[in-house]
Amino acid sequence: MRLVLATRNPHKQREFSRLLHQHELEPLPERFQLPPETGATFAENALAKARAAAAHTGALAVADDSGIEAQALGGGPGVLSARYAGAGATDAENLAKLLYKAPAGSRLTYVCAVAFVDPVTGAEQLFQGTCFGRLADRPRGGGGFGYDPAFMPDEGEGGETMAEMSPERKDAISHRGSAIRQLAAWLEDRAR
Repeated sequence: MRLVLATRNPHKQREFSRLLHQHELEPLPERFQLPPETGATFAENALAKARAAAAHTGALAVADDSGIEAQALGGGPGVLSARYAGAGATDAENLAKLLYKAPAGSRLTYVCAVAFVDPVTGAEQLFQGTCFGRLADRPRGGGGFGYDPAFMPDEGEGGETMAEMSPERKDAISHRGSAIRQLAAWLEDRAR
């Protein structure tokens, strides 16, 4: 099945490609601009991006929105995760702000919503994945992206961060991995 992947994030492109390897993922057209993430939830943002990509290309589209929720920050930064340290902030700047604002060892939840849109039938489907963990005292590991260097998943081994895991191990327990596996199973059922 051919799917337009509504993201320009190379890290997300790699994760989707690994987990949806049985499908042909097409990049967004170069001049196409994704809508701004103005939704109040991850699901709203994912749907907006998938709808826009499907409408622009006329093809089946998938998109995600994801982020981190810190219990110590009342669920923040949430949907503002990519802009936590300000518009245009780098992953390192966002992570530094989280480490400054939340205490080491505090509870975290990674959340990912994946949206599917069929522009021909109007069918839409949402999938959500979560991963629970704790905040490390400092960034560790060279893999992953975003908040991965300070996210110690409950399903990890010996307090390792997501950035210290192999891509395959991370995919097996991550929020995005869970949501994409749900999408893959649904697409398989839909194709029957």
